[in-house]
Amino acid sequence: MPKVKNVSRKRAGRTTQSLPVLEPDAAGADIHPTSIYVGVPEDRSSVTVRSFGTYTTDLIDIANWLAECKIRTVAMESTGVYWIPLFELLEERGFEVLLVNAHHLKNVPGRKSDVADSQWIQFLHAVGLLRASYRPPKDICALRSMVRQRSMLVRSASRCVQHMQKALDQMNLHLHHVVSDITGVTGLAIIDSILDGEHNPAVLCTLRNPGIKKSEQEIEKALTGNYQAEHLFALRQARETQRHFQSHIEECQHEIDRRVKELKSRADASDDIPEPPREQSVAKPKQVRRRGKVVASAIAQELERVIGVDLTQIPGFQTDTVEAILSEAGPNIPADFSSSGAFANWLQACPQTNKSGGKDLRVKAKKGKPRLHTVLRTAANALHRSQTSLGARFRRLVARLGTPKALTAMVHLYARIIYHLLTTQQQYDESVFAKLELQYQDRRLNSLQRTARALGYALIPTEPIQAV
Repeated sequence: MPKVKNVSRKRAGRTTQSLPVLEPDAAGADIHPTSIYVGVPEDRSSVTVRSFGTYTTDLIDIANWLAECKIRTVAMESTGVYWIPLFELLEERGFEVLLVNAHHLKNVPGRKSDVADSQWIQFLHAVGLLRASYRPPKDICALRSMVRQRSMLVRSASRCVQHMQKALDQMNLHLHHVVSDITGVTGLAIIDSILDGEHNPAVLCTLRNPGIKKSEQEIEKALTGNYQAEHLFALRQARETQRHFQSHIEECQHEIDRRVKELKSRADASDDIPEPPREQSVAKPKQVRRRGKVVASAIAQELERVIGVDLTQIPGFQTDTVEAILSEAGPNIPADFSSSGAFANWLQACPQTNKSGGKDLRVKAKKGKPRLHTVLRTAANALHRSQTSLGARFRRLVARLGTPKALTAMVHLYARIIYHLLTTQQQYDESVFAKLELQYQDRRLNSLQRTARALGYALIPTEPIQAV
């Protein structure tokens, strides 16, 4: 069994003891890959800081020592994933565990050490200066792991697609110029036929799907290339690896669907929230797109049952987006966040307050976005060509701010929409934003009329141009 070190018998910085102690049964843990430093109040043990290993037996020793010291709550720094085993073990043992943002624990420069860090965390927690980071319930955390695993698999599969296209380019096969997606029906059919030994472009072009805009003659011209053995070998390996990742993605998706079905419905989770009207909850099935495939509306209905609202009606949202919202923020966002602004701030879609001398030193959002922020940016990026009111609003933001800042602004708007829908338990209503769009057009027309009058002109309405 690894040896436990008794590190410190005295507390550094006794001048701070004048602050009132709000949590007398508080402890602090400084976690590292190979060691954990735990600090307790001076009156609980002759040794205020002890160093432990990171094996499971060491974690059990930490829990036993904290129980002997009559500790009720423990604060720890969010360091990578090293905090997860200790966090889960202490929760199982009945301790109140706070996971704290590392930016909130900065110590005095020049006095930083592992012992001082554990003492500093314990002191800040004891005087009530620490705020726990949001962590959803255990069943949602399990769903979160599955959704993040799927995202990792999708990224890995996308790299295989890049390797496939590189091999095709080296053989001078311009498949991606005549097919929009080489992983579609036509693209994969042609690639699999090439790997099976068919290199005649006249035969390969017959695999063209009727929905492809390019003609067979143009596809035949694009598939006339130099089939080298080394490039075919690279293409084969990339295709097999991509197929392997796709099978894992499907398996992961089945596990996600199973866990979503096991979650409680919104009406069962909270008696205070009324059940949605019958005509909204059993509306006629609609097709929802997920990764380019049309799936049954049962997935969206299961998500609506858990959350209480069909968020796939929001422009840019798919079932993957709603699954990410459920896994990252939980099913009851209004109960976990005090306001829509707090939820947007948690997504880091708000400018941070930083003033000195009456001046704003920095008003940009923080760096390092949460996973849900990235998911909502991807959803907002789909609004470039959306013929909805949100699409028109996004295009105006892009023209005025540029795409990066416009995406951040849309994430903030998405956060407020989600919070409002979950709070009121109302379905998304496009007419609300359509009315705002009409008000914007009226303001723009009034502005143009004032500008024209100032220049001595008058605006004359014309008939709309009829499509030929």
